[in-house]
Amino acid sequence: MAFDSLNEFLQMGGHAPYVWAAWCVTAALMVGAVLHARFERRSLLRDLKRRERRAMSELSRNEVNEA
Repeated sequence: MAFDSLNEFLQMGGHAPYVWAAWCVTAALMVGAVLHARFERRSLLRDLKRRERRAMSELSRNEVNEA
């Protein structure tokens, strides 16, 4: 094992602020990417449902006008 204790591991040989900051930034970006993808998916589904309702509405109006 590279470190003799948990404290040594957390200190990272004196480089802890840089190492843990890099880990935190990476984790935050990964979480942000997942959240952004979920938001975009919801937005896309909402838009598709709106388009489908609009198309069905126009279709029913055309049927009424033809009759």
